[in-house]
Parts: sequence; C-alpha cells; structure tokens
Amino acid sequence: FDTSREIAIWLDILLRNAIQGGIIILLILALFLRPSVAVWIFVGIPVSFMGALALMPELGATVNVITLFSFILVLGIVVDDAIVTGENIYTHLRHGDDPTLAAIRGTHEMAVPVTLGVLSTMIAFIPLLLMEGERGVIFGQISVVVMLVLFFSLIESKFILPTHMSHLRVTADNGQSENRLTRFQNRIADGLERGIRTVYQPLLVRALGNRFLTLSLFVGISFVLISFVFSGRYHFMFFPEVDGDIAWATLEMPAGTPTDAMASHLARITEMAHRLQDQYRDPATGESAIRNILIENGWSFLLGLKNTGAHKGEVILELAPPTERPVAITNAEVIRQWRQATGPIPGARELGFYFDEQQLVDPIDIQLVGEHFEDLAAAAIEIKARLAEYPGVFDVRDSADIGREEIELTLRPEARLLALSVANLGTQVRQAFFGDEIQRIQRGRDDVRVMVRYPLSERRAEMNLSRMKIRTPAGVEVPIGTVADITVGTGFSTIHRVDRHRAINVTADVDKENTDINRIMTDMRPFLAELQKRHPGIRYSLEGELRQQRESLTSLYIGVGLVLFVIYALLAIPLRSYTQPMIVMGIIPFSVVGALLGHMIMGLSLSMMSIMGLLALVGVVVNDSLVLVDYINRRRREGIAVMDAARIAGVARFRPILLTSLTTFAGLMPLIFEDSIQAQYLIPMAVSLGFGILYATSLTLFLIPISYTLLEDARDRARGERRN
Repeated sequence: FDTSREIAIWLDILLRNAIQGGIIILLILALFLRPSVAVWIFVGIPVSFMGALALMPELGATVNVITLFSFILVLGIVVDDAIVTGENIYTHLRHGDDPTLAAIRGTHEMAVPVTLGVLSTMIAFIPLLLMEGERGVIFGQISVVVMLVLFFSLIESKFILPTHMSHLRVTADNGQSENRLTRFQNRIADGLERGIRTVYQPLLVRALGNRFLTLSLFVGISFVLISFVFSGRYHFMFFPEVDGDIAWATLEMPAGTPTDAMASHLARITEMAHRLQDQYRDPATGESAIRNILIENGWSFLLGLKNTGAHKGEVILELAPPTERPVAITNAEVIRQWRQATGPIPGARELGFYFDEQQLVDPIDIQLVGEHFEDLAAAAIEIKARLAEYPGVFDVRDSADIGREEIELTLRPEARLLALSVANLGTQVRQAFFGDEIQRIQRGRDDVRVMVRYPLSERRAEMNLSRMKIRTPAGVEVPIGTVADITVGTGFSTIHRVDRHRAINVTADVDKENTDINRIMTDMRPFLAELQKRHPGIRYSLEGELRQQRESLTSLYIGVGLVLFVIYALLAIPLRSYTQPMIVMGIIPFSVVGALLGHMIMGLSLSMMSIMGLLALVGVVVNDSLVLVDYINRRRREGIAVMDAARIAGVARFRPILLTSLTTFAGLMPLIFEDSIQAQYLIPMAVSLGFGILYATSLTLFLIPISYTLLEDARDRARGERRN
C-alpha cells in the first residue's frame, strides 16, 4: 500500500481545481468588466492566499488536506469585496471622473457595506470553531483558513486595489481602446445592460406593484421544499460515505480460539475476496478492481501494526480508484457482495465489513446500563431481534464479551459451619493448580521462581479437582465436594461498566445509501420505552454515530444562534435601524432552498458538510443584501421616493450582485464536479454554497426591494397612527 500516491493525487487535484476555478473567475470578470479591471480584482486572490499561508502556523493550522481544499472553497468568495469595490470605482471612471478621485469615491462609498459583508461572512464560519470532538479539530481549520483569506482580501480591496485602479484611463464612450477584444467585451457588457433595462427592470417594477403576490410566491415555494426535507422523505446522512481505494473485513472470535480454527475462518473470508477479484477482472487486460489482498492475524495493519490478540484478524483489499476500475462498481457494492458470499462465521463475536473509517463508529449503538447482567442480556436479545427486522440493518451484535469456559466454586452451608471462607477456598485451589511461590534462586542475572503445586498429570484432568482435599481453619481436611458446589460455566473476557454499573452495547451497521438511521431510531423509541417498563432497572442511551451527530448538531445550533445575533448587531449599528437588519437577514431562510435544490440536482443526500456549506452561505447572502439596502438608503437620503429608490438600487447594483454570485459559483464549479474520491467529502459543502448563492441572487434582487418598501409602508402607517 503506497500512501505517498494518495498525497500526490491530493496535490494534483488541488492545483487543477485552483487553476480551473481561477481561470473561470478571471474570464467572467473580463466579460462584464474591462480586462484590466478584471486583472486587478483577480490579483486579490494570490495576495489573500499568501497572507493566509503566512499566518496559519500562528493560529495552529497546518497545511493538510482539509486546509488545502479550504482554499478552493473560499476561491469564489474571496473576490466578492473586490468586485463590489472595483465595479463601483469603474462606474465612476465611466462617468468621466478623475481616476484618483474615482478610486477614492468608489472605495469610500462601498467601505461600510463591504467591510460589514466580509465580517459577516467571517462570523458565519465561527460555528465550525465551536464544534466539539475530533471533527471539531478538523473542521475548525476550515474556519481559520477562510477567515484569514477574507481578512487579507478586505485589506487588499481597501488599499491595494484602489491604488492600482487609480492609474486606469477609461473614457465614457468606448472604454480603454477599440481593439477586437474590447469590442467583444463591449458587446457582452452592453448586452447585460440591455438585459437589465429590458428584462430585469420591468420585472422589478411589476414585482413592486404586486408585492404581496410576489412575496407569497417565494414563501410558498420555499415552504414546500423545506417541508419536503423535514417530512423525512429526503435522506439525511451525518457524514457522506465516500468510495476509497481500500476495503476490509474484521473478525473477532472468543478469546482462546485455537489458531488453526482462526486461520480457517480467515481463509474462508479471503477465498470469497479472491472470487470477487476474479469476478471484477477484465478478461482483455487482466486487471481487476481488487488489486491486492492482505491477511493479518493477531496484528492490525489498519491500527499501525498493533498487536490485537490471536483471536482477532482482518482481511484488507486494495481497490483501484473508482475512475480506473475495469468494471463499474462502488465500494458499497463490493462490501455487500463480500458480506453475502462470506455468510456468518460460526461462533464469531464480531464480523464486520467496511470501506470507510467513519464506519468504525457504529451507526446504531444502543447502550444498556443496569445492576443485573441477566436483565441486560435479556434486553439486548430483544433489541437485537427488533433491529434485525429492519431492511438495510445488518451485523447486529452486542458487547457481552464471552470468554473461555471456567470452573465456578460456590460455598455450601456446611462450609460456613467449618469457618471456611470463599477467599480461603480460592487460595487453596490456586495453590494446588497454579502453584505457590516458596523461594527465588538467583542464577546470574535471572531470578528463578520455585513453585509448589500438583504434578502436571494431576492438573490436567478436571476430575482431580473433585477429589481434592480442603483444609479448614481448624486443620481438618475435608473433600471439596462437601464444602463447595463445582459447576462449569462461561466467564467474561471483559466486563464493561459505565458509572460503576454493568453495561452492554447493542450495535449494528446500516446501508446508509438506502436507510435513514434517524428514522429507524424514531421508530425504535416506543419499543425501547416499553422495554424499560419490562426491565425497570435498565436505562438506555444512544451512542456511536448518533451521539456524535447529536453533539455536533447541538454545538452547531448554539453557534448558529450566536452568529445570527452577532450579525444582527453588526448590521444594526451602521444602518442605525432595528428593522433594516431584519430585511438583510430575512433572505437567509429563503436561500436555503437553493442549497436543497442543488443537492437534488446533484443527487446528493443532506449531510453535516451540507449544513457547513449553509453556514458559509449565510455570510455571502448577507453581503449581497447589505450592499443593496445600503444603496437604497443613500438614494433615500438624496430625497428620492422609496419606490423609485428601490427600483434604481436594483438596476444599479444588478451587475455587482450578479458578478459576486457568478464568481462564487465559478470558483466552486471544479470542486462541485470533481469526480476524484479525495474531493467527495467537501462536495456537499460546495453544493450548498454554490447553488445557494445562485438561487439567492434572484431572491436578493427582488425580495430586498419588496421587503424594504413594505417596511417603509408599515413605518408610514405607524407614523400616521401616532399623529392621529
């Protein structure tokens, strides 16, 4: 297994996505702005990236797979502030302003909304820092990278970009020059302006004339889609399972299983793997989807060659990357066929088949805690039987760690009459069969222990125990059968306790592509409540992946609430209004619909990564909405009526809002459509952000003017009522 190959693939994907995304962003900017303006805006990307790389070590972030792809994730967002500032400067240049004056005015006019927009985007990533556990450590680094990049982007757009654009020379008529490229760009820009005047402006006027109808339409569409998701018909997966280049089976037998029996069981699992290897082989090339098979007994390759005991083993398959397999088959299908071909292993404590490290955390894990093991064992049997009834649930097992056979000695009432205790009885039996140390002899550097015990022939037969004599405290020897009952039973290799109480965990694996864990557990709750009534001394809790999901979502909910409050306060201060921030933030729930549509279009299940993308979407949507509200306020201060101000603002800010949306989606496009296995974890996050911002663009350009005018109407009515 060559792990360096995977690192090389990661770096290749990163470089390819960064180059592709950067080129697309540059082309979009060059189409709607002048090429020189597009270049100076684009320069902010490498400047911001270099600044972030310089400060990452100071904040505890390292250069790793997650942080590298975080740069791709932020690629489209990073130029938003530069686009708004640069486009405003360019507008002043087209109106004939002096370049230096245009740079100063353009930057100053957009200073407040752009700064607040960037800060709100940075704040939106704070919940990732608040996530607990190992995943919090990993995804917290995404926040560090994004916030550093946005911070340096803000600095660049406020100081470096205006300086460069102050040297541009743009005439009001033809732009910089009349070469072929400029004429082509002029046609694109003029076409956009024509579309704004002939399509968007009439639609906006009509929407403003039918505000309640338009608002009801958007609300209705959003309500239907969100209700569809929360109805349980849309699949939610905590973290997506991604096809990789490895799959494995783990086998655990009871402690003390003979070596030849263990080898036989592993050979059976391996034989089924070889059959699959032949089944997935291309006759023409001889290549198979399964490249290599590795067997480990007593050691775990996956745990770094850790000694696991002779009763444990694993069989590992090295798979070809999904795009290089001679047959179209997924890891989940390989595992399914391997499991079915192998079948049950007689006496196995645990037999599991996996292709993702996340699967090592059991999707279903019900922990039972109580005083009496018999009640726990009975309840565990009932739960296992119930779980086995659900389609898509397999490998149902419990953690009752049954060990070797053992001989149990129980004192009889006669023993107490002879003053014989359990400790005394146990000591004498141990001395007879294990031995008692009577002396140590020094031989060179070694200590030789001299043990006194029965001869080997006497220790091998169980019947010799029943003939043993026990000495009482009075010195009288009596047959062991008169003072103790001898029974053969099964002990436990491990006794699990939680808060000093006995515990058993019932676990199961789930086909996550077709089965919703949360729906299963919702259906199980009445059964578990009834189980507690039948076994009053037992309590249960949901562990494993469900516990991780609960903890992560709880910390995220707290973080989201904090973020929304901070963003509201951040907007209320410069807008000098308690209600206008509600207009800006009111677009947030609507934009979620775009993310949901994106998942449906791409055929993805909702996951934790999707929710993280929604957090990033909050900041970007607030950015666009704030720019529009700020422009309406400036027109209102000039004495323009509210309806006219809303229409003028929509037309004037259409281009920068469109450009920020297109560049955000363009920067994420290579990642969204990346088919490599290494990028699959981040694709749901990119889909939420990319498709969400596209949908939010139409919302911003219509709902913000409508909401603003409705708010002003409400204020006018309130003022009139106060005067009356």
